[in-house]
Amino acid sequence: MSEQPAPGRQPVTPQGADALRAYAAHQRSNAEELAAVLEDIAAHGLPDPDSTTPWEVVRDRRLAELAAGRGHVA
Repeated sequence: MSEQPAPGRQPVTPQGADALRAYAAHQRSNAEELAAVLEDIAAHGLPDPDSTTPWEVVRDRRLAELAAGRGHVA
């Protein structure tokens, strides 16, 4: 797809455009997932706190994944 930039804008490379579209798709997916969760809460109420994972546990798990991916502790 060979789109011309709008007047006063700098063109991006085809690879850059592809990367931007991929990022937009990822963000759209994240937004749709969040919207689904919020709609579920609106329809069915908040989940029982005893059946959920505390945010601290989720945070620590994610930090451990990131540290493992980098090869050293953050």
